[in-house]
Amino acid sequence: MAKNVEQLDQVVIRIAGDSGDGMQLTGDRFTQETAVFGNDLATFPNFPAEIRAPQGTLAGVSSFQVHFADHDILTPGDRPDVLVAMNPAALKANLADMGKGGTLIVDTRDFTTRALARVGWSSNPLEDGSLDGFQVHAVDLTQLTLDALEGTELSRKDAGRSKNMFALGLLSWMYSRPVEGTLEFVRTKFANKPDIADANIAAFKAGYHFGETTEAFGVSYEVKPATVAPGTYRNIPGNLALAYGLVAAGQRSGLPVFLGAYPITPASDILHELSKHKRFGVRTFQAEDEIAGIGAALGASFGGALGVTTSSGPGIALKGETIGLAVSLELPLVIIDVQRGGPSTGLPTKTEQSDLLQAMFGRNGEAPVPIVAPQSPGDCFDAALEAARIALTYRTPVFLLSDGYLANGSEPWTVPSVDALPDLHVDFQTELNGEPTANGGAGEYLPYLRDPETLARPWAVPGTPGLEHRIGGIEKADRTGNISYDADNHDFMVRTRQAKVDGIARSLPPMQVEDPSHDARVLVLGWGSTYGPIGAACRQVRAAGASIAQAHLRHLNPFPDDLGDILARYDKVVIPEMNLGQLATLIRAKYLVDALSVTQVRGMPFKADELAEMLLAAIGA
Repeated sequence: MAKNVEQLDQVVIRIAGDSGDGMQLTGDRFTQETAVFGNDLATFPNFPAEIRAPQGTLAGVSSFQVHFADHDILTPGDRPDVLVAMNPAALKANLADMGKGGTLIVDTRDFTTRALARVGWSSNPLEDGSLDGFQVHAVDLTQLTLDALEGTELSRKDAGRSKNMFALGLLSWMYSRPVEGTLEFVRTKFANKPDIADANIAAFKAGYHFGETTEAFGVSYEVKPATVAPGTYRNIPGNLALAYGLVAAGQRSGLPVFLGAYPITPASDILHELSKHKRFGVRTFQAEDEIAGIGAALGASFGGALGVTTSSGPGIALKGETIGLAVSLELPLVIIDVQRGGPSTGLPTKTEQSDLLQAMFGRNGEAPVPIVAPQSPGDCFDAALEAARIALTYRTPVFLLSDGYLANGSEPWTVPSVDALPDLHVDFQTELNGEPTANGGAGEYLPYLRDPETLARPWAVPGTPGLEHRIGGIEKADRTGNISYDADNHDFMVRTRQAKVDGIARSLPPMQVEDPSHDARVLVLGWGSTYGPIGAACRQVRAAGASIAQAHLRHLNPFPDDLGDILARYDKVVIPEMNLGQLATLIRAKYLVDALSVTQVRGMPFKADELAEMLLAAIGA
């Protein structure tokens, strides 16, 4: 059957079903093939916190959204062009996000009176006209899968579980995706269960051929590869990029990397990944709790390793005392906070940016800690290297604030050349550094004698002859590191530690401001994962004929030296955040700028079109 092939410049697809229906696997495979094809892409997995949420309920819906295009894109898309819904709950939970005229592919198997009532529908939306504004393909995907697997040794229940692969095959045909990679993936994943592998391959092929032969789908689509700079690319999620950045930091510094961590959503993938890289000098320790995890990491730093600890907001709260100890000891330590919805346990699998003030002030005493934040999944790699650079250069703990949106989302990433990575080499103290004694003696070791440029203290590996010294949480005397209760010394040490962190700003590059027209009067300032939605919104604003500028902060403590001058150039400063205005609070306090705070705490990223509408109102356009 000859079918038309239509060219599109971009598509947003969302696949949704029960949390046990394999939606994340389906989305990931479609994404991998899309990356191989050469499209630019961005993804947004969304799933419940429960391991197996109640089947057929709104709370149990898991979805995966992918936006792919023949040009540069910044977000996973605001509204799906295509929704694949595996049951009534999946349809209802996601229907409000669909734009009119969008395509719905609905598995009709579970549209029973009981299942509809479970999600609050008194009538069948496939029959009552409520979906008339959409292109609806009501297909019994489950039965088609069962038919395709008839004659296999699988039970009917097990065979029905392959319906996600049938749907993947159908989507692969509809959007001209490569198939060999998926077939090889299935063979590898189920190498020890050949009957399962054969069933999934058969279901995938059946879905692909169903698209080719059925009259229900008369058109397939093609999105050409994006034009990108030369290089080697791979699709990468944020947590994986972050783990690779830590491995690279270890290699570029010449130090072993030690991760002390306790599993917590959404940070656990970093622990899982780093445990695979012992050959690069990485050691991982799954501790009995959060406090033990950071204590071990700080001990590793004392021993001459690059200490790292990972967690999310609840775990960071437990680590607070040891972070303060790291400030006092002035040892390098990378603290990774993959933020999630709070407070307390909150929304474990949803995203938020609400730990900024915790990272900034969440310790007793004056305990300043530098803060960096990645802006995209691939940028997590560079942010990890930057956090390590600051920690090693200035002998200080450093916060890296990622979030669930970055951790689980993915994008194409250019694999960098090793030679292009920063040199993080560290010189340990190996000799006495005190003044020689009057009688010609060798002097002494002064563990708090500072580098005049960075104010960093020496780093001596335990066991170095003659360099024995005290560490601990009680205040240190300047230079000698002896215990000191002297009031003037305490005042001096507190101010010196603050000056050390403030001095990091001198090492930062100038901020980049995107202002194509050079006449914008409104600046949108963001941090972290709001980069994509803000950038996409600014593009929409400019397309509407208005001028707007965008700047994004990588460093949140200290702020870049030129930030104040940049803010002063604009009549209005707008700060969108997934919290109640934490960066806006800091900006107002430091620069006395009456910033307009735009906030949401819904566990979801901003929609670019909603931001664009708000920005146009702020401009007065």
